[in-house]
Amino acid sequence: MLLYAIIGSYVITSVILFKYPTLIHKKKRIKFTCHHISHRGGAGENYENTMYAFKRAVAIGTEMLELDCHLTRDGEVVVSHDQNLLRSTGTNKNISELNYKDLPLLKQRLPIDFDPEKEFVGSDNVEERRFPLLRDVFEAFPGMPINIDIKINDDQLITKVSELIKQYHREDYTVWGNFSDEITKKCYRTNPNVNLLFSMQRVTLLIILMYTGLLPFISLRETHLEIFLPSIYLRRKGRPSSTFLPLEKLVVRSINILLMRPCLFNHLRARGIHGNNTTYHWVYFWVLNEEEEFKRAFDLGATGVMTDYPTRLKLFLQNNVHE
Repeated sequence: MLLYAIIGSYVITSVILFKYPTLIHKKKRIKFTCHHISHRGGAGENYENTMYAFKRAVAIGTEMLELDCHLTRDGEVVVSHDQNLLRSTGTNKNISELNYKDLPLLKQRLPIDFDPEKEFVGSDNVEERRFPLLRDVFEAFPGMPINIDIKINDDQLITKVSELIKQYHREDYTVWGNFSDEITKKCYRTNPNVNLLFSMQRVTLLIILMYTGLLPFISLRETHLEIFLPSIYLRRKGRPSSTFLPLEKLVVRSINILLMRPCLFNHLRARGIHGNNTTYHWVYFWVLNEEEEFKRAFDLGATGVMTDYPTRLKLFLQNNVHE
């Protein structure tokens, strides 16, 4: 009987705290709200991770820019998704092997990673195809929330990005991290005042905690849950050159069942508040490029959506009201 009483008390307490987590957790204060996020500045509508892409996305009305960082040989923090330059420039060199002034221009045609078999084809304008420095982006968009993916496990890169964030007073308007738990932990240790992404390992832990009833009792250092819709993985694996194993399909479907739970998103949203006193913990989906995907994400309770096509998402948001 005692065992049943203990288990029953645990279940009831867990359910109550899952619904009302602020009974024991202090609400996180996040100073921005973003429904519209431009992946690499909008890789389907301009040269990815360039000043021209960022400026165009902001002009369209994006509420957050997503970008990636690497370190050059001369210690400059450059905005680029790939460490190796072959895909983006045709030059088989790593960014870390070159000084910033020696980086080649982006190719005129760039594949769009999350839109298989599609390319962005731009002009031959040299200025549009240059790699920007992170400091240039910070200077150009001082009040714009920015999501920074620290692409490699490099202490110097993390330190320099942190220094730039502090120099431009951007702790409240920047979120950083990586799928790697080791990188994300280093980001947090280096500057715990910057908004933090869940690593993939911590997402897995989040699922375990939710289904064991422990989540309401555990403090979370992260502020932003960035996750993918399983359909995105299936779409990328749909490329002719891809090998899509049955086990991979099983993993993706398992994620769909276990993680795509509105009750989880509602719990996380209740753990944090933005400056306007609207209750949210940040949950957003990457990288969605079709209207049905936008709808699926917001119907699940996402705060925002990250896209390669800022214009498409803007039109969707104009035609669909999401609280």
